[in-house]
Amino acid sequence: MSARHGSQECEEVIMMAKIEGKSLSRPDEVRTFDKGKLEIINIKGRTVGRATFQPGWRWSDSVKPLVNTKSCEAPHFQYHLSGTLRVKADDGEERDFKAGDVSLLESGHDAWVVGNEPVVVVDFQGMLDYAKSRAKK
Repeated sequence: MSARHGSQECEEVIMMAKIEGKSLSRPDEVRTFDKGKLEIINIKGRTVGRATFQPGWRWSDSVKPLVNTKSCEAPHFQYHLSGTLRVKADDGEERDFKAGDVSLLESGHDAWVVGNEPVVVVDFQGMLDYAKSRAKK
């Protein structure tokens, strides 16, 4: 075995150690709230969350009482797995997102389930503090 070949083997081992994976089926944390649930995994300082919102869920009814803000302040970058989620920004812009859509939402919005199918989204940005109870300001 040459020194070069041995060096490549070491590099491969180091690269393998940089790979991490987790399953949302075994979350690190679960947060529940009225008509909803959030399952969170943490990977190397990054947070990914799968949110399930049941029919009748609305952020302003189900989460607002926990966080005590005017509207949702969490920015979201999410992939929609099922259902229809209607989002209304504080400036009045409104849009529906369905299974297969990717949405990027800035802070300052309300959202709710449209229809009778649960909404399931995987969020890659805004779930670190989502639905964490805060004292009233």
